[in-house]
This record gives sequence, structure tokens and C-alpha cells, in this order.
Amino acid sequence: MKICMLGAGALGCAIGGALTAAGHEVWLVKRDPVFLSTLRSKGLIRRIDGVDSSLAVRAAADCTEIASTSGVVDLLIVLVKSFDTRKAIESALPVVGEQTVVMSLQNGLGHEDVLAEVVGRAKVLAGKTYTGGVLLAPGHIIAGTKGKETLIGELDGSLTERVQRIAAVMNAAGLSTTVSQNILGVMWDKLLVNVATGALSAITRLPYGELYQVPEVQACAVAAVAEAIAVAKASGIELTTDDPHAPWVKAAVSGLLAFVMGVSWACHGRVWGGIKAWLRLGLG
Repeated sequence: MKICMLGAGALGCAIGGALTAAGHEVWLVKRDPVFLSTLRSKGLIRRIDGVDSSLAVRAAADCTEIASTSGVVDLLIVLVKSFDTRKAIESALPVVGEQTVVMSLQNGLGHEDVLAEVVGRAKVLAGKTYTGGVLLAPGHIIAGTKGKETLIGELDGSLTERVQRIAAVMNAAGLSTTVSQNILGVMWDKLLVNVATGALSAITRLPYGELYQVPEVQACAVAAVAEAIAVAKASGIELTTDDPHAPWVKAAVSGLLAFVMGVSWACHGRVWGGIKAWLRLGLG
């Protein structure tokens, strides 16, 4: 399968690296010139189970370069920051053909609607992933893919051949992937985990490990999750839990597993990283 990772940060490189190692033609789109040069000259260095190894990868600064080299792709996986979604998908149009599937694995809600406005709703799949990646240096990551769940699905909940084929490709690459017929509920489930920790990590500037040492933080997190659950129910979303404590516990378990795998339990959440990027762009 020919795949383009639109947003080759730590997570994009972790997933793209796994798919590349499985023998697929994967293109990593990275605008940063130092990062891009490193990928091209040294390959992607992945730390898995504490061991570093280099993997030869295809990397491009933009999708026009990919289109001129290899044509359109079968699957476009979107992993850019939320506020970059429209600009990114518009820049990716050169690699989007009639049969191209566009799949978002971004955090949050609403990305699928933005993608659909640009490429058409029929091309779009949604997904959520609990896999992780930590950037150590340009072109050097910790790949937290082992045992981490990814769920994907059609927006209308149908069980199509294409979504099952993509899940099979990801599973064969060691990316534990399940097809969901309630992908909107899955997206809200992941959002509840982010609600429990992401914003609070950004507001307090506390790394995840320290969040769980402050009782007042837990109380605030559970209250925030309860409010989000109420919104989901009012919107007709089918959740897997109505217990506001469950996402807080799940976030703690995910953080502990990350620590065991070698990903720092002292890492700040992506929300704070996103805020810093947002401020660098002069949007705040």
C-alpha cells in the first residue's frame, strides 16, 4: 500500500516507521529542513525496547514532491495539529486520487468535517490511537507502538471492505488496530481521556506524573470529564462509560505504561506543546 503520513512528528514517524518496516511505500511529510535532511541522510532512528536502530524511509517536504515522484497515494494519514488541518489537507491534494482514503488520527473532534469539506466526505475515515512517540532529536524517536490500541471506522458506522483492509495492513505492521462501528463514540472516549489530563497539564504546567499527586487536580479533572460526558449524551453519542472517574484512571494507566516502555512519565501533555506552537505562530 502506498501511504502518506501528513504530519511526521514523533507519532507520525512511529506509525510511519512501523508501516515502512512492514514493506509498504510510506512517505513522511516534514517541512523542518533539519529533520527532513536527517531522515534522508541517516534514516529514521527508532528506539524500541530501549534499543536504537536506523530505518531507511522516504521523506518529502511537501505532497507536490511526492506526487511528482510517485503519483497519488492509497492512504493519507493526517496527524497535524488541529489548527493546521485545513491548510495541510489543501496542500495534500496533489496526492489525493479517486480511490485515495483520507484518515485522521488526530486528537479532538471536528477534523473529519474539515477534511470532508476539502476532499469529500466519501473519502474520509476517522480514527483514534493510543500509540505514542517521543522526539529525542530530529529523526530520532522513541516508538511507543507495542501493545497500544488504534481504532478506525467509517463515519456512518458501516463495515466496509476498505476500512477492514486498512486495519489488516496496520495489524500486520504491528499496530494493534480494531475497526469500530461507533467511531464517533470512540473519538469521544479518547477526548474524555484528554479532558482528564491535557488541559490541566497545560494550565498547571505540571507533567503527567505530578498531576496524580495533587488531590485538587483529580477533583477538577473528574468534574471536567462529567461535564464532557453530559455534552456527549446530549449530542446522542454512545460512550463506553458514564463514570467520570474512568478516563482519569485510564490516563494514569497509559502514563504508567509509557514509563515502563521508556517514555518519560515526567513529559508534559501535548496540549501544552500545542499551545506553545500556537503562540509561536502569533495566534495567541
